[in-house]
Formats: sequence, C-alpha cells, structure tokens
Amino acid sequence: MKKDLDLAKENIVKLLISFSIPCVISMLINSIYNIVDQIFIGQGVGILGNGATNVIFPLVILFSGIAGLFGNGAAANISLRLGEGNKEEAAKSLGSTIVVTTILSILIAILSYIFLPKLVILFGCTKNVYKYAIAYGKIIILGAPAVIVYNTLSSIIRADGNPKYSMFILVSGAIINIFLDALFILGFNWGVEGGALATIIGQYISLIISLLYLNKFKNFRLTKKDYKINKSIIKVTLYGLSSFITQITVLVLFVYMNNILTKYGAKTNLGPDIPLSVYGIVSKINSLFISFVLGVSIGSQPIIGFNYGAGNISRVKETIKKVYIINLIVGIFFNLIYLLFPAQLVSLFGSSDNPLYLDFAKDMFRIFLMINAINSFEMTTSIIIQSIGNARVATACSFIRQIFLFIPISLILTHIYGIYGTLYAGPVADLLTFIIVFILFIFEYKKLSIKSNDELIEESSNKTNKLKDNNLIIVINREYASGGRYVGKLLSEKLNIPLYDKEIILESAKESGLSKEYINKIEQNKNNPISYYYNLEDEVFKAESKVIKKLSNSSCIIVGRCADYILRNKKNVYKIFLYSDDKNKVKRATTYYNLNEKDALNTINKINKQRENHYKYYTNRNWKDPNNYNIMINTDILGVEKTADLIKDYINY
Repeated sequence: MKKDLDLAKENIVKLLISFSIPCVISMLINSIYNIVDQIFIGQGVGILGNGATNVIFPLVILFSGIAGLFGNGAAANISLRLGEGNKEEAAKSLGSTIVVTTILSILIAILSYIFLPKLVILFGCTKNVYKYAIAYGKIIILGAPAVIVYNTLSSIIRADGNPKYSMFILVSGAIINIFLDALFILGFNWGVEGGALATIIGQYISLIISLLYLNKFKNFRLTKKDYKINKSIIKVTLYGLSSFITQITVLVLFVYMNNILTKYGAKTNLGPDIPLSVYGIVSKINSLFISFVLGVSIGSQPIIGFNYGAGNISRVKETIKKVYIINLIVGIFFNLIYLLFPAQLVSLFGSSDNPLYLDFAKDMFRIFLMINAINSFEMTTSIIIQSIGNARVATACSFIRQIFLFIPISLILTHIYGIYGTLYAGPVADLLTFIIVFILFIFEYKKLSIKSNDELIEESSNKTNKLKDNNLIIVINREYASGGRYVGKLLSEKLNIPLYDKEIILESAKESGLSKEYINKIEQNKNNPISYYYNLEDEVFKAESKVIKKLSNSSCIIVGRCADYILRNKKNVYKIFLYSDDKNKVKRATTYYNLNEKDALNTINKINKQRENHYKYYTNRNWKDPNNYNIMINTDILGVEKTADLIKDYINY
C-alpha cells in the first residue's frame, strides 16, 4: 500500500489510477506474451499454426496455475511469517517453495513431454494440426521449469514490496520474445518451432533475472540451509489453492471449447481446423479485456478494504461505483472493437485463402462476444465482494459463468443448432450470469446501505440525547509502560463498565479466521504491512474494527487498536491519551514487565515507534496529535489511581 497516498481522504480516481495501473500492466504483459507467438505464427504459418498454439495453450494455463499455487501461496505465507516477526520461517518458506517448484516443474515437463501425443488429442487437436502441435509443444514444454519458477518468484518479489522488479521480470522476457519471434519466424522461416524457441528463450531470461533477486530480499536473507523441503510448503499450497482452482476452471473451459468446436466443425463445411484456430485468436484477444478489468478491480481492493475496515462506507460506495463505471467503459470499448473490426483483428494473426475462415471469425467475435461488456460486472463483483470479506459469495461469482452456466447451455444449444449453438451459448450465459451476479451484488450492497443508515440513525439519536441509553465509550491510547492499561482497569471498576484489551484478540480471531496466537503476535510487532495483495495484518485490522464497532453498541472502555479513529463518527466517545516520562516508564517496565533495566528504554522506544507507525498507517494521523483526543494526561503527575479519578470527573458520568 502506498504510504504517500491517504486512502481515507485522497481523490478516489487518483487512488484507482495509482493502484490499478501496475496491476493492469502486469496482467497485460502476461496476455501479450501468449498473443505475440500466435500473431507471428499466424503470419508465418497460417491457420494450422494458430491451431497448434491453441491446442498447446492448456499446458501453458497449467504451468501458470502451478506458478499461482506456489507463488501466491508463498507470498501469503511469507507475509504472515514476517508479520509475526519470524524472518527465519519466512526464509525457510521461500527456500522450500523454490525447491518444490523446481522439482515439480521438471517433473511436469518430463511427464508432459512423454504424454504429449495423447495430451494434444485430449486438448482437441485435429489431424491436420497434429504435427504442428507436437513440434510446438515439445519446445514449449522445455520452458516449463522457467515459466513456473520465475512466475512463482515474481509473485513473492511483489509481496516483498518490489513490484517494479517483478514487472521488470515479465517485461524483459516479453520484449525478447517479440524480437526473437520476428527473427525466427519471419526472418529465418523456422515456423512454429521458431515461435516456441523465442518463447522459451524469453522465459529463461526472465528466470535468470528473477534468480538474481534471491540475495536482494528486503525483509530477510536466504541461506543454504533454507533450500530444503519443510512443512511450511503445506501452508503455501493451502494459501495458493484458490488461485490454482481458478486457473484449472479456465483450463477445463478451454479444453471443452477446443473439443466441441472441432467436433461440430467437422460436421460442417468449416471443417475442424478453422473453428479451432479462430477460437484461439478470439480468446487471446479477449484476454486483453479481462486483463484490464481484473487489473482495475484488483487495484481497488486496498482502497475498498481500508475504508470498509475504517468504517468509511460512503468512500467504499464511491469506489465501487467508479470501478464499475471504468470497467463498463472498458467493456463497451472492447465490445465495439469486436463488433466493428473483427476482420482487422483476425488479419493480425495471418490471412487465409478460405473465405469461410474470415466469415466464421467475424461470427465468433460478433455472436460469442455479443454482450461481452457485461462480463465486466461479474469479474468486478467477485473481487469487490472479496474485498469486503465475503469469500464464499466471491468464489461463487467466479464459477457461475464458466462452470455452472456456459458448459450446460452450450451442450444443449450445440445439440440443437450445431456449432453455432456454441457461439450463441456465450451471450446467453453472459446475460444469465449478469442477472444472478446482480442479485448477489444487490444483496451485499444493501448490507453496506443498512450499515450506513444505522450510523445516520445513531448519530441523530446521539445528537438528541447523548446519554439516552447510558452508552458511554472511553478509548485509551497510551505510551508503553505509562500505566495506561491499569488506568483503564481502575476506570472499569469505578464506572462499572467492561474493559476490552486482550479480549479483543479472541473476538477478532473468530471474525477473521486467523488464530488468536497469530493476532497476538502481530499486535506485539505492529510493523507496516508488506503487501496489499497478501496482507494479513490488514485482515486483522478489519476484523478488530468490526469487533470494536460491535463493542461500542454498549458502554465500555477500549484500549488502543486505533479505536479512537474507528469510532471517530460515533458520538459520546471520550478519547484519552496517556503518557509518561522516560524515567518512570523504565521503572514500570522493569517492575511489571521484567525488562532488563539496561535495555528497557530502547525496548520502550521501539514499541512506541511501532505503535506510532501502525496508527499512522491505518489512520493517516499522528499518534500524539492533541487534536485527536479530548484530553492528554501525564500519569506521573497524579499517579495512575488519581489519573483514573480525573478522567471519571472529566466525563462527569
């Protein structure tokens, strides 16, 4: 998350531009990588070459899925370990991930190479495309270790706080691939083998660049002993499983389309090769649209998540509205391109003397992607709902079209109308998906509206009668070893209202699904979050925010945890800051916390600095700013007991 941008106050459009552009660029690079080969192969080889790249593409998806499984999983696990302050475990997790992905990628390459003839048939290969698919696939498979390992490391490097280097890894390989494609295919006339060779050279260059980063990690250092398989790999696979499953659904859909198009194409004058080739072109071009939409949506996650956790519902709604508008505009733009310029799009991938090729390509663009723009709603909704904490609904949104709707609809319509039934299944599935997801979205959005209305009602009620329900909230922020928690305990006894400090951990664990041990550790080491993609500290903050808001429905005392900021819009909240001089803080720390007197002050200052950074990060306010509080008290002047009495008298309860 960018610290120089105020997520609570900055212009939403500016924030979206700042966060989304890197995401869009990274995703576009991956799409372009796959498109470039097909363009040059189409220009140099023709329809059969395009068909070959389409047949082998499921293997490329599999390689990406495995990289996502370990890359996203390792990034999440490493972020968690660093959040706990356990750099040694973070290093072990990375080392284990590298070893496992290297071994697995080599194994997958060997198995894919051995079973390639059977795999291409499974993936929908036709008789005419077969030799091109085998020639292309044998070389592409050699790049499996490179593409899996460098994509895995790219995700981890991004989580280490270096998205520019991560992007450099991808861009370097893509540029080299483009240059070598032109040289090998158009210059040397090496055909599909040249395209495949250009691809794996670019991939191995990206691998080398990613490996150079292994000694540059900001948050920990790898040693030789870290490069062995350990139990952390189990957590890595669990954290990355969602990403892997998503890729597998894409793979299943791609294989299904290849097979059904070739099967029913063979029953027409199109033959099996034209539909196979055309689908590859259409799906690759449409991946650019998907990259834009997902990039903008993913970029909105930290903005939505932060403001939702902080209770800024109006900003959450404003962000959601703008994301939908941007993605709809992008969708309409691509839809117009598909409808108006299908011939020009197809010509990028080579020409054909067969007029049926161009006619079917035009039909696929104009029919299959007829209302493709509304797919932006499904993709956006899935990510937005995930951002506000409903993972199950978000997952359902992701699977509705591809698995639950499109395949069954396609089977029915194709059986009735032949190959064109598959094309019309696209818009039918798109429309039904939109309706279902819209209903899910309205249901989730109403929860935000109810929450917002409740806040307005509460504010109005508080203005009328501040103590109507005897609802009194006291928030105490305090320097470490200033006696703040004990003051809170005394106030709790004097006012006969509950005190919440460590008790919030258990409730937050229930809310977030994280263990109370982890939340306790992260509270002891409040460092700035590492990555807005895999930031479990953000999850802790959102969970604690929800718990604090629930607790504030009745009288209570809350210690720390940015509660003064979280409850800033709630009336009848008294915000207290307690501090002490160094001498007395050291005395309390050595007496009550068993700190060594020699190191006590350094430890105290370190803890207070962490609290200050944590507060600044989530509130964009200064921890010790008097404007944040009703009263600031030096506990040394009166002592903790009389400080509690002073606060009680001030509140005049």
